[in-house]
Amino acid sequence: MDLDASDDGDLLRAHGAGDAQAFGRLYDRYDPACFRFIRRLLGPAQADAAEDLHQEVWIAVARNAATFDPGRSTFAAWLFTIARNKVWDHFRRQKVAVLAPAHEDAAMLVPDPGQSPLEQVQSRELAHEIIAAVEALPLEQRGVFVMFADAGLSLEEIAQATGATFETVKSRLRYAREKLRQSLAGERSAHV
Repeated sequence: MDLDASDDGDLLRAHGAGDAQAFGRLYDRYDPACFRFIRRLLGPAQADAAEDLHQEVWIAVARNAATFDPGRSTFAAWLFTIARNKVWDHFRRQKVAVLAPAHEDAAMLVPDPGQSPLEQVQSRELAHEIIAAVEALPLEQRGVFVMFADAGLSLEEIAQATGATFETVKSRLRYAREKLRQSLAGERSAHV
């Protein structure tokens, strides 16, 4: 996650001892990636649930801080395990089986201000295509891809977060990348 995670366990223990600032530092460090992960797993059909699930995740982290074992996983892997489980629980409650690709998230990707209007339109169109391609991935592949590409988790951390083996995670990431390459092959030539 491009952050020094060496003190995450110390921060969580300090929170357990009553230090509110310690929890705030963890929250500030991991919150954006955690929310994006939840939002990407939910897809557009369930986007309205992202805020609620996001809050549930951080409440669970606060309440279960004492159960975190730095010998078993990193804080990031533990956090994304909680987030993934909250999303899966939501899907089970909603009986969600298939998620459709989304297009509305492309507005969140702001092009470089130095681009011409034509380049901006092309960039937005490409962003729509990329987001649609990611959200069209099967749920397990999408989860692994988002944890790896967006949240910056290692394959080992993803394996811990998902409960899958290292080889399974590696395969899911490989299949996700291949499907994205296939989906975006035509877009690359149109926007390059």
